[in-house]
Amino acid sequence: MVIATTPFEFATSIQAAGFLDPEGLLKGFGGLALFAACMILFIECGLLIGVILPGDSLLFIVGMLLASNFITTPLAVALVLMTVSAIAGNLLGYWTGAKVGPRLFSRPDSKIFKTEYVVTTQNFFEKHGTRAIVLARFVPIVRSVITGMAGVAKMDFKTYATYSTIGGIAWVTSMTLAGYFLGSIPIIKENIDLVAIAIVLLSLVPVAFEVLRQRKHNQN
Repeated sequence: MVIATTPFEFATSIQAAGFLDPEGLLKGFGGLALFAACMILFIECGLLIGVILPGDSLLFIVGMLLASNFITTPLAVALVLMTVSAIAGNLLGYWTGAKVGPRLFSRPDSKIFKTEYVVTTQNFFEKHGTRAIVLARFVPIVRSVITGMAGVAKMDFKTYATYSTIGGIAWVTSMTLAGYFLGSIPIIKENIDLVAIAIVLLSLVPVAFEVLRQRKHNQN
């Protein structure tokens, strides 16, 4: 038995095991499938418990269900509703971090919420700022955590909201349209579990690119 040692491995193992099957989950809601998808996106983007939710593959499956008319809502309307849900979740996460964070990180005896973490986070946003907010949308777990940390670090709200919106539009649109146009291909439709894992892995590409770019910059 392989034991997950990181949050990413834990979330991936849950999804791979079928405990969070986006297709079965959404179809179980019937006519409320799109509403359920919006609520899941809101929770994943706004609350820490959202780290185990299948955002990327969920959007892909919604695209497939839209193409097959299981979800009868017009594509454009569905994209708008899901984008708004994702953005609203991020704004909630920021507000929660800004309101609750200072009290958590001000406790001198805390072993988890240390003041030095806030300083590190502030430096991170000063260095990567807008890129971090946009890229985080495409990374499982990170998109659930970075919203609150942006609030804790007191990142400028207008800047955060602007780039959170840009990231939300890009994320929801790209993942949903991928499912809409590619989901009917037999090999993809018949291996949706593998596709879900592949989506998670591909979502890490932007982060890997950013890490390599930063290393090259530091070497120069």
